[in-house]
Amino acid sequence: MNLDLLRKKQGFICDMDGVIYHGDHLLPGAQAFVEWLKEENKKFLFLTNSSEKSPRELKEKLDRLGIQVEATHFYTSALATASFLASQRPNGSAYVIGEAGLINALYETGFSMNEVNPDYVVVGESRSYSYEKIERAVRLVRNGAKLIGANPDLTDKLGRDFAPATGALIAPIELASGTKAYFVGKPNPIMMRHGRKLLACEREDTAIVGDRMDTDIIAGIHSDIDTVLVLSGVTSKEDLKHFAYHPRYILSGVGDIPE
Repeated sequence: MNLDLLRKKQGFICDMDGVIYHGDHLLPGAQAFVEWLKEENKKFLFLTNSSEKSPRELKEKLDRLGIQVEATHFYTSALATASFLASQRPNGSAYVIGEAGLINALYETGFSMNEVNPDYVVVGESRSYSYEKIERAVRLVRNGAKLIGANPDLTDKLGRDFAPATGALIAPIELASGTKAYFVGKPNPIMMRHGRKLLACEREDTAIVGDRMDTDIIAGIHSDIDTVLVLSGVTSKEDLKHFAYHPRYILSGVGDIPE
């Protein structure tokens, strides 16, 4: 596998969990990779399907793990969702099942919170998920609110364990309301286009680095940019046989990218 062409790329879109860290533990080679990005003057963006935290909180997390980058290098599914909804319905309203990162992103684009007759029901990762919230969301969707998922991920990996993610949390609302959600996060090309726009990098000069075939790698294929699968997260080499598509590069971790 010739990595010279990959190393010559000017723009890198990187997932975070499973690529840079697992939970609160930095992955081997991650620090060297980020230092290489900075030393080589690469344009880079941490593009995460997580909607829980703001760019500032993600920056502070990397600070604690020993990696210093500015908050402008982070883009989340919460920001992508808020941007998309603001373009669809400026100054709209939403009922949100999610954490502060998603709620604040919506506030910052001019949205208001509404539990009575919102334009949208928006779901992201949530630690305060409840039957009462599902019941209200179903009622609002059946009354005309559009159902939006920040991302389609079914699970999040927490250390060695898995936890339900947005795709799993929104499923009861879809089933009970008879409505399919629209998901904004990866692999939706909308999020990738926003990311590349922030990078200001040409398609052929950009690569996406991720650990999930069903979000990161397929998002790169849909966006026609080179794909790098790292085996430090969710996907194993054994899993590849279950997919009809294939990444351009397969690496054990991001530490393999710097020379």
